[in-house]
Amino acid sequence: MCVIGIKKLKISRTYIIITQNGWTMFMDNNKDTHLECPMMTEEGSEELYMYSLKKMAYDKADSEKIKLTNLFGLKAFFFRGNELLRHNPAQKFAVIEMNIYRFKTVNEFCGRAEGDKLLKFIADCFRSYESETCIAAHFRADIFAMCMPYKDADEIISVIDSIYKKLVEYKLPCRILPAFGVCMSEPGMDISLMCDYAAMAIDNIKGKVFSYYSFYENNMRDKMLYEKKIENEVGDAIKNGYIKVYVQPKVDMRTRKIIGGEALVRWIHPVEGMIYPDVFIPVFEKSGYIVDVDCFVWEQVFKHLQKWLDDGKQIVPVSLNVSRLHVHQENFTDFIMELAQKYRINPEMVPLEVTESALVEDTEVLYQNISYLQKQNFKFSMDDFGSGYSSLNMLKDEHVDEIKIDKAFIDDIDSEKSRIVVRNVINMIEELGIKLIAEGVETQKQADFLIKNGCFNAQGYYYYKPMPIEEFGELLL
Repeated sequence: MCVIGIKKLKISRTYIIITQNGWTMFMDNNKDTHLECPMMTEEGSEELYMYSLKKMAYDKADSEKIKLTNLFGLKAFFFRGNELLRHNPAQKFAVIEMNIYRFKTVNEFCGRAEGDKLLKFIADCFRSYESETCIAAHFRADIFAMCMPYKDADEIISVIDSIYKKLVEYKLPCRILPAFGVCMSEPGMDISLMCDYAAMAIDNIKGKVFSYYSFYENNMRDKMLYEKKIENEVGDAIKNGYIKVYVQPKVDMRTRKIIGGEALVRWIHPVEGMIYPDVFIPVFEKSGYIVDVDCFVWEQVFKHLQKWLDDGKQIVPVSLNVSRLHVHQENFTDFIMELAQKYRINPEMVPLEVTESALVEDTEVLYQNISYLQKQNFKFSMDDFGSGYSSLNMLKDEHVDEIKIDKAFIDDIDSEKSRIVVRNVINMIEELGIKLIAEGVETQKQADFLIKNGCFNAQGYYYYKPMPIEEFGELLL
């Protein structure tokens, strides 16, 4: 073969080789692929090359299907979806992404074979909408997607409703909770970004019984970016001392004497100022950083208790919040024991507060930890009692040493029904011989009602707001 001309295209590593016998060969020196065709003009060569690339990409996409469901995989979906958007600029498209809440439990409870059957059924539901302008995909596990044209949101909802109905009626021993996220195309969007936004929309409703679809909105992106910013800064915040330990005192309402405190956390950002827990704690719990923050708070409390003792102060118990994520930490009990030994603090001086929801959801492992630590003289307090997860079995089995009545009951003390509930809760807990404290006391009227009905200990803004742990130490004087 006699080469009479070579042209390197703008695309990296790609050449047009013009031969004497009138043929043009397209080659990529990084791939063993080539295509030969009759020689033509330079403009025609580039156009034909792009056509050839597209043809090869389509062929590759067709071959990259998920074996179990025979739907396009992630990369093929991105390629074909972007082609749909590019060739139909006047058409509105939406990406619908779907997954199953706790799909792993389907495999564990029903068996892998039944789980695979379910995935095939879901694939058939999505495949029924495929057309020249609608493609379906199976990304991985229980994650499916569809790129479809639409005229209005009702058309999208109709498709979701149809698939949802088929899934909830699917015969399976365990309940299926599908969640759908939707992103509608805007100028400049590609399929990858639309999938990201659809996934964000799913996060809003995943696991909720009465909501099974959500449309992406711009504030979701702002929220995600802010959460990511918080995640990225937490390490430096702890290192540089921006994460502060605060303590809210607990008092005997009859004497106003301080009988204890609860360790809390605040973030004093160098630019944004005070960031409150209701903003950053959910982010920490979602990312797992709550474990690091809790451990930091715990050690600070032990350290200050030791300092106060060395200074000759009369200390009171300061309770530590235990995240539900600690339940699954192998060294949780060892770590808390080591702190008590390192700082020579009686375990009774650091009660451990666990939310009622954690006690209900993680009973077996958590009860084992509670039982072990109680034998080491640690006390356990059930936080937010009555917040919606109440289980009387926990009281019957005496896994806790103290109950904290949720603030919601105290807020509604003007209601006769609330007063009846609180009165009977106080009587029940007193008969069980468990200590009791009321959270969120903010008025004299609330305090008088609680004292009258036999609840004497409280925590709330009426007495003290949370304060830096150093100020709490001064208060003990």
